[in-house]
Amino acid sequence: METLSIYGATGLVMNMNKKSRVLSGIQPSGKLHLGNYFGMMSRMIEYQEKNDLFCFIVNYHALTTIQDKNELKNNTINAVIDFLALGMDPNKSTFWVQSDVPQVTELTWLLSSMAGVGQMERSTSYKDKIDKGLSPHMGLFSYPILMAADILLYGSDIVPVGKDQKQHLEITRDIATRFNNIYGEILVIPEPDINLETMLVPGTDGQKMSKSYGNTIPIFADENELKKSVMSIVTDSAGINEPKDKDTPLYKIYSLFLNHKDKELLSDRYDTPGLRYGDVKKELLDKIYEHINPYRKKRKYYMANIDDVRQILIKGKEKASIVANEYIEKIRKAMGITY
Repeated sequence: METLSIYGATGLVMNMNKKSRVLSGIQPSGKLHLGNYFGMMSRMIEYQEKNDLFCFIVNYHALTTIQDKNELKNNTINAVIDFLALGMDPNKSTFWVQSDVPQVTELTWLLSSMAGVGQMERSTSYKDKIDKGLSPHMGLFSYPILMAADILLYGSDIVPVGKDQKQHLEITRDIATRFNNIYGEILVIPEPDINLETMLVPGTDGQKMSKSYGNTIPIFADENELKKSVMSIVTDSAGINEPKDKDTPLYKIYSLFLNHKDKELLSDRYDTPGLRYGDVKKELLDKIYEHINPYRKKRKYYMANIDDVRQILIKGKEKASIVANEYIEKIRKAMGITY
């Protein structure tokens, strides 16, 4: 595709001649949290205004950590509702649940012959999950191939990724390049979009905010749960009359809710003696309420009207399937599967 190079904070080469197809998904492995919101969800909602957005709930991926069927089912529908409440517009985007378009599992198998074992073994995400105590299995091991199929099945130009997913996109690009070298120019080679400001949202303990680490601040938590999460954010031991450390989760999370001017004011306050962390946490709590409360009414509506949600997903499935069928047929023909 022809592009005009415009580098912003993401370092991404944006296409100014047509709408770029942007694709991203989110795993329904628990309550969605501020890391999900700032790292992916809010960006997708912005993308739908000017791009051809494909956004989906990756419930196949969630099977790597969830074996309880009711938990997975409830997490999936709640993730859909959270997205819709926050502003995902199915009329401006293609929004669906991964398993509703099963062609992705066929493509995962077809791409497996393009993926080297050594490449999978070098996946830092796989190693990290095993180090965190997850039992090794083929789902975790081949996770990057399923992710590659997710991306390549829809001809995605741009894939927003966080720091932890960057390697997976590199694997996708390698697989697609290898496929095209053998079978012809069938697959679109996607470009990464990495937002440096939100690429790694810290959790309450300073690690990456993640449900598996138990350090999250849920987006739609009730008052007591939200207060408990915010008040548990770790801080340093600096005295009241000492400057405070800005390389800390409290400062970084608070900054996500501030504009440039207010970030500068917060930075000055951290450098000035007299700052109390308890006051900052209370302010952050108010900021979260202020930001999220307008979306709660819409979420209640969808929770009370699940049939409306299912109709939205049916339409999303139909839209996604049109594109998926187009690409899978090209791939089958190129590989000799269609005879």
